[in-house]
Amino acid sequence: MSTPTPAEAGAQSWHDRLAELGIRLPPVAAPVASYVPAVRSGTLVYTSGQLPFVDGGLRRTGKVGGSVDIEEAAADAKLCTLNALAAIDDLVGLDSVARVVRVVGYVASAEGFSGQPRVVNGASELLGKIFGPAGQHARSAVGVAELPMNSPVEVELTVELRG
Repeated sequence: MSTPTPAEAGAQSWHDRLAELGIRLPPVAAPVASYVPAVRSGTLVYTSGQLPFVDGGLRRTGKVGGSVDIEEAAADAKLCTLNALAAIDDLVGLDSVARVVRVVGYVASAEGFSGQPRVVNGASELLGKIFGPAGQHARSAVGVAELPMNSPVEVELTVELRG
């Protein structure tokens, strides 16, 4: 027996929750290389790493702890997460998501910067606001020397689908 969607169970849909929060998913970001934005395998959807694109371009570039501060980077992590949710919505429909399983955040870090968890909190806190308990997830926050296009942050999501 399949698990009902939030709407079928009489609960609020994830799209309704986004609207309640005043959040609108962006268009799916076009891949910058040879990959697809998201793939489904069984009951899981894996997104490719999502950058903080706005209208086809990066919101900002640089290293966190250098030209980009933690608050700006956390905002970028939220944007990456919205781009990942848009890819999931385009592939399977957001209301088919049962829960967020895992978040991986990559932070382009200036030498000596060690606040990667605070940056990736931008993604985690947004998922908690949207999905509530279903947004609790395992997570990695990884500091790296460089990211594509000199992006300060990149985020990947893994979500589980209903039945």
